[in-house]
Amino acid sequence: MIGYHLVRLAKFSGRETRAMFWPWAAIVMGIAMIGGFATVTPMVLASMAKMRKFALEHPEQATITSGPGHYEIAIDGYHPELMPDIAPFLMAVEGIMALLIVLIAAAVVRRLHDTGRSGAWGLLPLPFLLFGFAWMPVLFADPVFDTRLFGLLFLNNLCYLAALGTLVLLLARSGKRQDNRYGSAPAV
Repeated sequence: MIGYHLVRLAKFSGRETRAMFWPWAAIVMGIAMIGGFATVTPMVLASMAKMRKFALEHPEQATITSGPGHYEIAIDGYHPELMPDIAPFLMAVEGIMALLIVLIAAAVVRRLHDTGRSGAWGLLPLPFLLFGFAWMPVLFADPVFDTRLFGLLFLNNLCYLAALGTLVLLLARSGKRQDNRYGSAPAV
């Protein structure tokens, strides 16, 4: 099944059953999650190490609390040098999303074709995703928190989730048993 999809990464025609699509979608999501975890974890650990070092060097400005299943560093004051550089994080997320899109796009189109719908429905979440990626760095780069931009990005994220949910519902629908304008009914 993996070979079937890898060979068809650029085949945006034809149809695909739910039985062929959903295991592939799960594998692609698993790859994205593992890739995201492997990329982001070192960044988070480096930031935590900087904060811990600062807390140990400046005990008058910081408190470290730990216990079973609990570790907290509280730092008083404004210390932007301790904040993680968000640019590499966003670049990693963008790269993972691009890989996810490349791996799943053709399968989404074939699955939508099986339900009798145009593959263009697969683009539904894309404008919201691109808007978020374009404006998120702006939000984090500004030293003064912009509540209006945050609100706009929050609303954009809700729209993205609604669009993604709609797409998932369309992908979950039964395929047409008869031939349609996208091809013959796939063998079950």
